[in-house]
Amino acid sequence: MHDHPRFDPADITDQHIEEIARQGERVLAWLETAQEDLDQIVGAGETAGGQVKATVDVNGRVLAVTYGPRAKRMNSQELAEQTLAAVRAARADAQNQTHELMREAMPDFDPIQANEQFQRLLSAWQ
Repeated sequence: MHDHPRFDPADITDQHIEEIARQGERVLAWLETAQEDLDQIVGAGETAGGQVKATVDVNGRVLAVTYGPRAKRMNSQELAEQTLAAVRAARADAQNQTHELMREAMPDFDPIQANEQFQRLLSAWQ
């Protein structure tokens, strides 16, 4: 995440709140129509050596983990780390696919920027 100056809740305007509400409504409307497309997303990830591969659904739930023949030579700690790395890569892939669907449906909406704005708002109240 980018380094942003501390956000002051006093700087929030009615126009800013209305814009966030409009974006939220558009995203919710899109979610209702895109559920079938979202359900088809399968994120795939693997470790640099390709010995551990994972797939996840759109919600990040692990669908499968497979191990190559050299994975048997790893100690348990290394195997666990490699498995987590493959799952993280698969989740990132699923998230990227979701973002791409959102950008196609709403070209003027940037899901990454919207998430950063939301995180700044949350941190302002903490």
